[in-house]
Amino acid sequence: MDFIVETSARHIHLTEAAIEALYGSGATLGVKKMLSQPGQFACTNEKIKLVGPKGELMVSVLGPARKACQVELSFTDARALGLKDVPVRESGDVAGTPGIHLVGPAGELDLAEGCIVAKRHVHMTPADAAAFGVSNGQIVSVKVDTGKGRAVVFADTVIRVSDKFALAMHIDTDECNAAAAFGEVRGEIVA
Repeated sequence: MDFIVETSARHIHLTEAAIEALYGSGATLGVKKMLSQPGQFACTNEKIKLVGPKGELMVSVLGPARKACQVELSFTDARALGLKDVPVRESGDVAGTPGIHLVGPAGELDLAEGCIVAKRHVHMTPADAAAFGVSNGQIVSVKVDTGKGRAVVFADTVIRVSDKFALAMHIDTDECNAAAAFGEVRGEIVA
């Protein structure tokens, strides 16, 4: 059995307060396209500039609004921005992470924390987890072989189970490049 492997490029999740600070009073996030995870979407023309000690990057905003701001980067992105010690974390675990300066079309905001490299993971429903014989929080290895001479086994991949998820693995752009995982890519649990 296998599943789709999707590349999650650099992006940011914002709180309602951050949306208003960056886009103006009463601002809301427009839906450009729905993503594979139910209820999650890429926003219409809502880009944010990240300003780090060494550089700047534009990132897409993903909705809906969250309880905490979270910037998801690759290690290459973090180096380009001049950020040090950006940890690999599961989504939502931003305590004690580096902060960054945000510039939007109507304002600016300093985040005290929130920058992570997202831990690679496989989203599953409870039925998917039962079919694969895995459980929430379990660490597995996933083989990705695109036939392009760059087969990779991604060890230390966390299984995330919720009835709000759809079956898909998420990797960052550095991991995508290492595996030549361009286009439609499938992965399989091997350990």
